[in-house]
Amino acid sequence: MRQNPEWVKFMKEQYPPGTRVRLTEMRDPYAPVPSGTEGIVDFFYDVGQLQMQWDNGRTLALIPGEDRFSVIPQQLQTLKLYMPLTVKSYERNEYGDMDDDPIELDGRTALSYEDHILAALLKERSPEEAERGLMKYYGKDDSINCKVQSYVFTAEEVDGRLMGVAECRVRGELTDAELEQLKEYVSGQASDGFGEGFEQRPIKTGDGEIYVSLWSSDKSWSIMTRDELEQGQQMGGMTLE
Repeated sequence: MRQNPEWVKFMKEQYPPGTRVRLTEMRDPYAPVPSGTEGIVDFFYDVGQLQMQWDNGRTLALIPGEDRFSVIPQQLQTLKLYMPLTVKSYERNEYGDMDDDPIELDGRTALSYEDHILAALLKERSPEEAERGLMKYYGKDDSINCKVQSYVFTAEEVDGRLMGVAECRVRGELTDAELEQLKEYVSGQASDGFGEGFEQRPIKTGDGEIYVSLWSSDKSWSIMTRDELEQGQQMGGMTLE
């Protein structure tokens, strides 16, 4: 019998493919999977069953509400999403005053200010973000919220160029759709959330001040995984100059 669509949606988010479980008791009267067996969720049937791939080779489905089982927490993994930085420098003139017009630094020149930028990004983090970082403000009760434990903005050298990084702590694997949804949220924080305030605050250096933007309206701006970044370079896309 087909279940309530909202309940089905909830169960699919609770037990996405790849979720690892340990069986406590299966109430199949004929040939139950032995208690203590572990396995991986293959998919969720709309009729209310979890299709399984058990470690002992069996594929007998689990029935939530009848069978007893527990989810085995997956270890957190680090996922890095890269984005170009825009760094503008206001230098002091011969009189010791700041120039009115900034100079936009290329990625290699910006690398010399890496320590200043990292310190400024760290300073922006608030105590209430200690556990989840900017995921604290995500606001949706969905699979992204379940899988992505936290993320923070930082910066990292990539092939001699300084790039912005959203460093995410993820439990399990993200689907392609989930990855795109996470990128969209990170992009919003880079442009209108965290990044909007950050780019307005001067970072003092020995030469003067710099202003750093995580996001740019330039069409060349994008947010990428490391694999996507390297693939783009190989295909003649983004060049790290």
